[in-house]
Amino acid sequence: MDFFNSLSKFERRKTNTVQIGNLLMGSEHPIRIQSMTTTDTLNTEASVAQCKRIFDAGADVVRLTAQGIREAENLKNIRQRLIEDGYTKPLVADIHFNPNAAETAACNVEKVRINPGNFIDKRASFVDVNLNEEQYAEELNRLKEKFVNLLNLCKEHHTALRIGVNHGSLSDRIMSRYGDTPEGMVESAMEFLRICVKENFADVVLSMKASNVRVMVHAYRQLERRMKMEGMTFPLHLGVTEAGEGEDGRIKSAVGIGALLADGIGDTIRVSLTEEPEAEIPVAKALVDYFTNRENHQPIAAVDSAIYSPYEYIKATSTSVAGIGGNSSPIVIADLTSLPTVDDESIQALGYQYISAENRWNKVTDTAPDFLLVADSSLKVGGTKGLRFVDESLFIFADAAQIEVLAQKAMQNPNAAIILETNNSNGVAEQRAAILHLKGKKLLNPVIIRRSYNETEINLLQLKAAADCGLLFIDGLADGIMISNKESIEPTTAVSTAFAILQAARVRISKTEFISCPGCGRTLFDLQQTAAKIRERTKHLTGLKIGIMGCIVNGPGEMADADYGYVGAGPSRVTLYKGKNAIKKNIPQEEALEQLVLLIKENGDWKD
Repeated sequence: MDFFNSLSKFERRKTNTVQIGNLLMGSEHPIRIQSMTTTDTLNTEASVAQCKRIFDAGADVVRLTAQGIREAENLKNIRQRLIEDGYTKPLVADIHFNPNAAETAACNVEKVRINPGNFIDKRASFVDVNLNEEQYAEELNRLKEKFVNLLNLCKEHHTALRIGVNHGSLSDRIMSRYGDTPEGMVESAMEFLRICVKENFADVVLSMKASNVRVMVHAYRQLERRMKMEGMTFPLHLGVTEAGEGEDGRIKSAVGIGALLADGIGDTIRVSLTEEPEAEIPVAKALVDYFTNRENHQPIAAVDSAIYSPYEYIKATSTSVAGIGGNSSPIVIADLTSLPTVDDESIQALGYQYISAENRWNKVTDTAPDFLLVADSSLKVGGTKGLRFVDESLFIFADAAQIEVLAQKAMQNPNAAIILETNNSNGVAEQRAAILHLKGKKLLNPVIIRRSYNETEINLLQLKAAADCGLLFIDGLADGIMISNKESIEPTTAVSTAFAILQAARVRISKTEFISCPGCGRTLFDLQQTAAKIRERTKHLTGLKIGIMGCIVNGPGEMADADYGYVGAGPSRVTLYKGKNAIKKNIPQEEALEQLVLLIKENGDWKD
């Protein structure tokens, strides 16, 4: 049994309906959009004002942190103030490490989010706890006893529940048995979900969030497969946690969320950006709108799903053609055909430098495209040596809808790379089906995904391209990417978007990656300003991953995937990490950035 019903036909995953106050969530209802406040939950005025801004931006749900009983109690005041001002959409309490706060919140708001990794388990220490079967069962009984108390209160007050797993905060108990893996994330949720089923509690939503997009997508797919096996149909909340800010945060979120929405998975989404929370809503709305009414797509040829490996990253085998495919990183092709002329300036803008003495172009950035697609008559550059152009000797242009024609071309040209295009409104499924059809016939031509758009807004081009292309790289199916746009957006933007998509899918690293949380009421310093300063100081460290976390809840765990971490430890205090290890603790914030730079230098990872 797989997470999908069909690889050829889009259909939204069927779920039961969950009632959250006056809001209904599930497959019979629109995909709901939400965000989370960054205010102190004890500050009623600030929290109410921010909730209003988020709702006014179009959110269906707003979440607030409740780290203690006092905060959980004050949710009642915030709820009442909002109702008095005409805001009746539901609120969610976000709970970590405090079951008592969860029980209090269940009496005051419409939904409670708990984290299975720390609901009763202490903060993970990343050590093997070596529990035998009897000891493991005892821990589950202890979990059940406390969890059932919360479920009874939720039943009494008609409060919904989110079981929200974070890759960065799995318990030592789970990690010791399953590892820091998607499988561990799924089991962490299923332990709680089975109790819900046994206790006849159905108003449950689940999430599998991670800052690593590949882990996130695999975890959701595995969760859906496990629920199908056990006869469960609960709605899913989608999100890439600690996605960051700006263009990178939006593209990273769209790659992960889009990969799941493309297969009909997801009933509510939150785009986590290190920005004001209301800035998340237009991004989420654009993603949801892009997948609305996709059921009406043109027919796609059936494909043998037995050759599809959607639960782990396995790079599809391909022949190496001029550095494309084989063991090489995916390539990026720049489509310059929209330019009236291709001159020195347009080539330089892509990251190349012309050496006149050698009559040669050299790459000077890690984000310069590998090949250029041009109209020959437009080429006005001083020389072409060093540049690689798309030509008929190396490339086949093919339509993903014509699967048998594509296979014939591949058979006749085994040493050519395929540029695979689609005009299907469900293009990601059509391109996936075409690639799997080739693999099923043992054809090994490398495949470059080409998607064409007609956008005038950069953010929409980025979101749509990321949602369309990311899945094919997460699944290891593609060897390159080309984004084309017919409107007034410069090709340089399409190229930078392509590189960002590859980085989000973890298949080609071309710049520093920032794992940056959006902040919440637990954050005790200006996260947006701090993230901007760290980014500016370290953005030249290509390939390095730096975590910027407002608090300790997910910090060490999410930063297990990062090289260095900057984590809030208290009011204006910061702890610096190397991997999972805290190296410099409780540093005054005004010293922390310089200390981070020093730590990177001490470990030999700094470049001037």
